[in-house]
Amino acid sequence: MTVTLITGANKGIGFETARQLLARGHTVYVGSRDPERGERAAATLGARFVQLDVTDDASVADALAAIGAEQDRLDVLVNNAGILADEAPSGPAALRAFDVNAVGLVRVTEAALPLLRKSANPAVVTVSSSMGSFWAVTNPERPESGLPLALYAASKAAATMLTIQYAKSQPGIRFNAVEPGPTATDMTAAFGIGRPAAESAAVVVRLATLGPDGPTGTLQDERGVLPF
Repeated sequence: MTVTLITGANKGIGFETARQLLARGHTVYVGSRDPERGERAAATLGARFVQLDVTDDASVADALAAIGAEQDRLDVLVNNAGILADEAPSGPAALRAFDVNAVGLVRVTEAALPLLRKSANPAVVTVSSSMGSFWAVTNPERPESGLPLALYAASKAAATMLTIQYAKSQPGIRFNAVEPGPTATDMTAAFGIGRPAAESAAVVVRLATLGPDGPTGTLQDERGVLPF
């Protein structure tokens, strides 16, 4: 049985990723900052729940300790929790964006590493964004070049870079970042665009279910590797 933790999994892409991995036989832990929403999502899915706020060190440590107490390892970590951070740039807004989208990734990954090292086929997937790709935002043929989301783009660039650096420092674990595609979620409701979350979750699931010989240190979308 593959043991999987997904952060921010009480709705949207995280929820649908959990649904699809459960269908593949994974034991899935739904990580959610809000206990009521997380427990409800886990019950709906038939998953397990852990309270997990990626901005709180104690919450992250407690969540991984709870998983460790029930399981002898963690096979897959999906760093999905994130915020759009579309407000006007300011010091507090920047700190919030990076705390959730980048520093939160470090908190969870560092806490998960001891359990991941016990897996025979460990994988970490970070839900990043092509908005964090220098190639995409400077390419006039790409829609990212016309979206002024400074804090979101910068924090997702950091998330992708952290993923690449973890791939280098942890060669026994596959680390990949993913651009899941434009998705209709609470986070993107203001834009009125996007496809169903289940379609984007399938892109995450592909990277979460790679074999031991799968790639590491990449940013990918549904078509394959993206420059970053």
